[in-house]
Amino acid sequence: MKPTPDSHLGAFLRARRAQLDPEECGLPATDSARRVKGLRREEVATLAAISVDYYTRLEQGRVRASAAVLATLARALRLDDDQQRYLYELAGRTDEQPRRRRAPQRLRPAMRRLLDQLTHTPALVLGKRLDILAWNQAAAALYTDFAAVPADRRNYLRLLFTDTAIQELHLDWEHDARDAVAALRLEAAADAGDPELARLVGELSVRNDDFRTWWAEHRVNSAAYGTKHYRHPLVGDLTLDCDTWASPDGSGQRLMVLTAEPGSPSDDALRILVSWTTEEADTEDLKR
Repeated sequence: MKPTPDSHLGAFLRARRAQLDPEECGLPATDSARRVKGLRREEVATLAAISVDYYTRLEQGRVRASAAVLATLARALRLDDDQQRYLYELAGRTDEQPRRRRAPQRLRPAMRRLLDQLTHTPALVLGKRLDILAWNQAAAALYTDFAAVPADRRNYLRLLFTDTAIQELHLDWEHDARDAVAALRLEAAADAGDPELARLVGELSVRNDDFRTWWAEHRVNSAAYGTKHYRHPLVGDLTLDCDTWASPDGSGQRLMVLTAEPGSPSDDALRILVSWTTEEADTEDLKR
């Protein structure tokens, strides 16, 4: 019997996962002996944030992969540019070839000026995939020293799911984290072929059971405002309004600003927090 294109795709997927080391892909070490070399089907499915049944049928040639699934599989299987093109050709998606490396996100000067003017109000500039592109000193005082986080790890959603201190900061972490997942879900629909987004989803699916469950729910959320409740280790409880404004230039950049009701305990606590941080920063500058 003549091999079909789908059988060629399945053979390529099987061969590629056999070449990969589980620990190098971020999978936890296991004491159990492996019957096959490389990644198991369920491990590829987890990394790609798809069901094991769907991936199995894909390897068996019983289902045609969408462009979005191909993008996340390319990330999960760590394919280079040539291997990605080959994957798309085998899947019959030559009209939806993945684009080569995308230009890095650059902070818009107008966003920088806005941050500089918000001296006593926590503010962040979020880019695509909720990457943290910039912040002011008040935001660092509230959340964390973003400058100490490697640039390629500086992502709002990643920090929500992997940074214990930021998780403990959110009094209603589950609500805030689910909203962030839903926001990313909506973005994913508009740019399903983004390899960096696929990489982020795969990483968090492996590292966090809650993320994997909530991502699979396909809940979406475009809300640009809401209320967040924090418990800061220095100033205690804070209730802050969170408002987000999208840049009108189509860059995907958003300004996220957190404010307190004037004269409220949260307003007083926020002013104290920012004041302490400013004094510490000035002291460090004098020491240099």
